[in-house]
Amino acid sequence: MTSFGITNGPAPARLTVGIVSAGRVGTAVGAALERAGHVVSACSAVSSASVARAVKRLPDTEILPAADVAARSELLILAVPDDQLADLVRGLAATQAVKPGTLVAHTSGANGIAILTPLTELGALPLAIHPAMTFTGHDEDTARLSSACFGITAADDIGYAIAQSLVLEIGGEPVRVREENRALYHAALAHGSNHLVTLVVDAVEALRASLQGDELLGQQLVDGDPGGVAERVLQPLLSAALDNALRRGPSALTGPVARGDAAAVDTHLRVLTELDPELAAGYRAMSLRSAQRVGAPTELFDILTETGGDRRE
Repeated sequence: MTSFGITNGPAPARLTVGIVSAGRVGTAVGAALERAGHVVSACSAVSSASVARAVKRLPDTEILPAADVAARSELLILAVPDDQLADLVRGLAATQAVKPGTLVAHTSGANGIAILTPLTELGALPLAIHPAMTFTGHDEDTARLSSACFGITAADDIGYAIAQSLVLEIGGEPVRVREENRALYHAALAHGSNHLVTLVVDAVEALRASLQGDELLGQQLVDGDPGGVAERVLQPLLSAALDNALRRGPSALTGPVARGDAAAVDTHLRVLTELDPELAAGYRAMSLRSAQRVGAPTELFDILTETGGDRRE
């Protein structure tokens, strides 16, 4: 393998890649690396779903136990859930399967390189390379990586050069994240992406209920039909709201909270509570945060909280 530290610039040689394990993230990253010219030689897959995913998305890759995958890899990708990463690292270190000089990169958003210390002590080069993307387990995952940002953390400039090069090769954008800021970085992404899903699903549920039994353009509405009328009504509105928020920040807020329309918000809380008290509680919490953002009038805070709430942004 050509040394990253000796050549001018961070352009790597083609690497023999191993992936633990063949989940949604691992197979997407593996397929992207193969497209960039690297060779995914082996991966680990325990469940039947993981085996099927590996066969479909990495058809030329041999399925082996994790220690065997590590032993034959120049670049070892650890793509397991956050809460399994520490045990996996300790287990691999105990087997001493990772050879000195191996690039070991995990895809965890919550962790930096400290979690890789047992392997670093064996001579591995630690990298944290987290794709800021949601994964479905389908082919679009690999395509989306080419437009995603990746939060990278490394031990030194050489490590950062390697991580940046790998990300750029698959078309992504590398973004440096300090070791001590990884938890905050991950919290921000989880808050934005995961809670957005909950928010949208709640909105779809309420809109379906409001349209129940009606017909739109001759099509009978079916409760719970994915991609139905409720989703089609919300899609352009939500897309515009997301675009406006990313472009303009808090000034993109519109609607009754931004206008200080306490009566409308009170009515919303009433009808949503009748539909689903927990859904209404989510609306109340988000309305309170929106009210703090825009500096809403006291009357609105009195509706949203028993005490008038905290008006600070």
